[in-house]
Amino acid sequence: MDIDDVRDFIDRLNEEGPAVFADPSSVEDFHGELNRMEAFFNSVVGEFDAWGEYAVDGAQSAAAWLTARCRIQAGQARNQVRRARELRQLKECAGAWRDGDINAAHVDVICRKHKGATEHALERDEAMLVDNARTLRFSDFTRMMEYWSQRADPDGTEADAEARRNRRDVYLVPSVDDMYFGRMNLDPISGAIVSDELRRIEAEMFEADRQEAKARLAFEPTALDLIRTHNQRRADALVEMATRSKSVPTGASRPAPLFSVLVDYETLHGRICQLAQGTVISPGSLIPWLDQAYIERAVFDPPKRVEVSATTRLFKGATRRALELRDQICTHLYCEQPAADCQADHIQPFALGGPTTQENGRVLCGFHNRLRSQRQPLRE
Repeated sequence: MDIDDVRDFIDRLNEEGPAVFADPSSVEDFHGELNRMEAFFNSVVGEFDAWGEYAVDGAQSAAAWLTARCRIQAGQARNQVRRARELRQLKECAGAWRDGDINAAHVDVICRKHKGATEHALERDEAMLVDNARTLRFSDFTRMMEYWSQRADPDGTEADAEARRNRRDVYLVPSVDDMYFGRMNLDPISGAIVSDELRRIEAEMFEADRQEAKARLAFEPTALDLIRTHNQRRADALVEMATRSKSVPTGASRPAPLFSVLVDYETLHGRICQLAQGTVISPGSLIPWLDQAYIERAVFDPPKRVEVSATTRLFKGATRRALELRDQICTHLYCEQPAADCQADHIQPFALGGPTTQENGRVLCGFHNRLRSQRQPLRE
């Protein structure tokens, strides 16, 4: 078999046309085969790098040769070579990629954790981590890897978090046409504070724009009917944040962050130390905020927890909050809407005797809650 056979196969696929493979099963299977092909090519790059044939053309490295001859970004070329080198030691990871069970993004996440302080732990746990990569949603897998890293290298995790916070910076300068150009880099906690407030104000403006368009057109508007684009609203929301800040009286009470302490959660679900939107942070990152934060306790152990009455129609108070903290996001398989923006739903309908308890509750976004009468694929 040579490269011409590969070309012939691809030509036959194109002759068949994409519609032949457009059903759900074929799309999933095709994705696995693409993973296998990418894994094989990565091993080819590894052999090319090891044999050093790039030097014949005067290139100083395999990455430099790939950048020039394959016309790809230098970073992409370096990543291909780095993966190939790392996978010489990460046999379980290489095998799962070769089988099509994981993809290059999974490999990159695991390779980033392959360093001196975690080398022995990774050698011990590689099979377990790869099994999680095979089965978990990618966002859940990356969170799991962050928690694993915290346990494998707690000192390094805190040092990395401090270094990340020290990289924060913001600049905003006038450009040649009197427009302002800027950029910001914020650590996870500071970024969440700014992002959440920006999103909240932008949502207010979106509703105002929708109501204006509805009154102007006399029918429910689409996004194209609104007077501002999404990006324009976000820019206006940032200005509104500054305006509101300037309007706050000196000495006014500042909003305090809320920390949720989950009692008996680790026994049920594993370690958790993350922001509301799911970003994993190190425990040490919380210390600067403790003197100004509110603390709430969520109890998941049934004999100790506090809930609303099981006969109450709506999830509210402690029970509603517990569902948000437990589920994190919409429980529909194909959704990642944050739990705070979701509705609390009875698994067994209230009208059929379902109690209003944590065990019978789940969070679903408005769209998927309206589809609850249909069979829905939910996360386990």
